[in-house]
Amino acid sequence: MSVGPLTGLRILELADERNQFCGKLMADLGADLISIEPPGGAAHRNIGPFYDDEFNPNRSLSYWYYNTSKRAVTLDINQPRGKSLFTSLATKADIVLESFAPGFMAALGLDYATLNQANPGLVYCSLTPFGQDGPWAHYQTTDLLHMAAGGQMSSCGYDPEDDPDNTPIAPGGGNAWHIGAHYAYMGIVAALFERTMSGKGQHVDVSIHDACVLTTEAAVPAYWYRGEVLNRQTGRHHSATPTPRTQFESEDGRFVTALIANQLSAQLVKRLAEMMEPYGMAADLHDPKYEDPAIVQENTEHIIEEVVAAFIASRPAEESYHLAQQHGFTWGVVRPAEALFDDPHLADRDYWKEVEHPELNRTFNYPGEAAIFGNSPWGIACRAPLIGEHNQSVYIGLLGLTANEFDELRAGSII
Repeated sequence: MSVGPLTGLRILELADERNQFCGKLMADLGADLISIEPPGGAAHRNIGPFYDDEFNPNRSLSYWYYNTSKRAVTLDINQPRGKSLFTSLATKADIVLESFAPGFMAALGLDYATLNQANPGLVYCSLTPFGQDGPWAHYQTTDLLHMAAGGQMSSCGYDPEDDPDNTPIAPGGGNAWHIGAHYAYMGIVAALFERTMSGKGQHVDVSIHDACVLTTEAAVPAYWYRGEVLNRQTGRHHSATPTPRTQFESEDGRFVTALIANQLSAQLVKRLAEMMEPYGMAADLHDPKYEDPAIVQENTEHIIEEVVAAFIASRPAEESYHLAQQHGFTWGVVRPAEALFDDPHLADRDYWKEVEHPELNRTFNYPGEAAIFGNSPWGIACRAPLIGEHNQSVYIGLLGLTANEFDELRAGSII
């Protein structure tokens, strides 16, 4: 039995690609999350790749990851009986999480204003592309659109010498959905905290666009307060003026990110020389002239592009990374995702978790927790649910329907 920090809370998640990560964050922390899908399953079950390359809504690897620790039921909320069942579930819930277009739930009589009458303590979160109001409220959207409209793509790209066309680049992997889901999660938890004092729930209106604009680092304040437009750069932060590169190819063809320019000083040059001297690659860094900060600044390009770059090119990436860290430098290896499975630091913290899939008679490794809770542990309670897997336990066990009533719901395609 889960004893996570959200144990005891019940959440109704109207399943959607955009909100599923928010639901996962709460379910893995112990909440009883009931994912409500239309009969036949939610559309995001059809996102590949699929286990063993078999197209099957119960084998989507994307769905597996984003829906751990959840229960799942099917329900057609567009039908009167479906709406009635959802309302009954909402009276037994602490949180409703939905991502429908503004006005959709109100048209069904399932909006916060209506459900609050039956459950005054209900926290109702609407996670939508542009929020519940405003001129863009009903615009169509994708993750890519949010990365563009939110400002992220303006900051991601390459130096002119690497890409003369100065093409904006979108980070992949549903980043906008993650950003929106994180802020929805924070909003829900804040509303729950407020409820402990007031005893009342509230409607939490989360705009994915607003959340993306909030996470553009310095781009917005730099323009707003200083009139500066930050330019894209290869493998490093955007900047109003070009900054020295940070990525260098190593002997084994991998890249090391070496942050030097923003720390460059006489003391740092001395430490660089001490690190490289045993390998005969300190070049002229022992020269007393580098005790003068002005000389250090004048020779920034030489120190970085000639001395440091040559040192990194002379040995394997992992060796340079750990050696530099031992000397107090902020360096790291650019690792492919598959290399993380062998990361000794993650292994030491027991990061990777084995999750059973009894229907396949197998266990699989899953990413673990973002934080280790000392008294109320995080944990994946179970693998993602199959379509309608918990229909009986929810409709009969939780709502108290009879077996005959349950069969009628199935026969009428309500569940």
